[in-house]
Amino acid sequence: MNRAFSRKKDKTWMHTPEALSKHYIPYNAKFLGSTEVEQPKGTEVVRDAVRKLKFARHIKKSEGQKIPKVELQISIYGVKILEPKTKEVQHNCQLHRISFCADDKTDKRIFTFICKDSESNKHLCYVFDSEKCAEEITLTIGQAFDLAYRKFLESGGKDVETRKQIAGLQKRSSRSSRCWIQDLETENMDLKNKVQDLENQLRITQVSTSPAGSVTPKSPSTDIFDMIPFSPISHQSSIPTRNGTQPPPVPSRSTEIKRDLFGAEPFDPFNCGAGDFPPDIQSKLDEMQEGFKMGLTLEGTVFCLDPLDSRC
Repeated sequence: MNRAFSRKKDKTWMHTPEALSKHYIPYNAKFLGSTEVEQPKGTEVVRDAVRKLKFARHIKKSEGQKIPKVELQISIYGVKILEPKTKEVQHNCQLHRISFCADDKTDKRIFTFICKDSESNKHLCYVFDSEKCAEEITLTIGQAFDLAYRKFLESGGKDVETRKQIAGLQKRSSRSSRCWIQDLETENMDLKNKVQDLENQLRITQVSTSPAGSVTPKSPSTDIFDMIPFSPISHQSSIPTRNGTQPPPVPSRSTEIKRDLFGAEPFDPFNCGAGDFPPDIQSKLDEMQEGFKMGLTLEGTVFCLDPLDSRC
């Protein structure tokens, strides 16, 4: 394992500067995986990582799992690892985070690089298998480093710092957008709950404290002949019955006292004074009153108002 690449002014690279600065160089390889390492660089560090991932890959291969194929896109901005068919980005390793790159001279199919993860800040070693292009891919990454370093010197370090700031802003913006959406959803749910509570309180208030004047008057009940029952204290209602007809007017009582054919006033037992009874009846009433005052009972005594009745 060697080729921790070095920058040389007279070195001849494989690609034009425009191809790496304005575009990217694609390669196909098999991805053995990535593993955490303790150091950001070193031949022994990557050798242990390769041995570990090779062993894990042999176990998966014995279980019938194939090594996944990936597409590498190399430019002065970094190394992207994509799914070949869908072009979905699986890993985006920015160039300023790559600290070591090497190919294995004992196994010319293997090449690897170490990159510091942007989320966990851990150093991860990525291991690939390419049958023909392992050394070429390593040199291409080295050329990308050389071009990025020259651009850094020409811009006085501003370009790299600007890209770091933009990457940080994009990361914070993505997080703040997710938080903002979550806050809006929470606030929307709280408002819905408050509106529901207010509606429930309004229903309870309308049922329990409805004004007396707003109660709809009920029509008086009628009998089987669709007539309103007589009430001596109620005035004549103007509400029609269910068949739509008004009840007949109640004739007013005349204050004139009517007399029978003999010129005598008719006897009304419910409207008479103490002196309206005949003397013998009045005396019996007086005796009954005295008896009640003395606590006597008049069992068997028959009282009637007709003086011609034989029982009186």
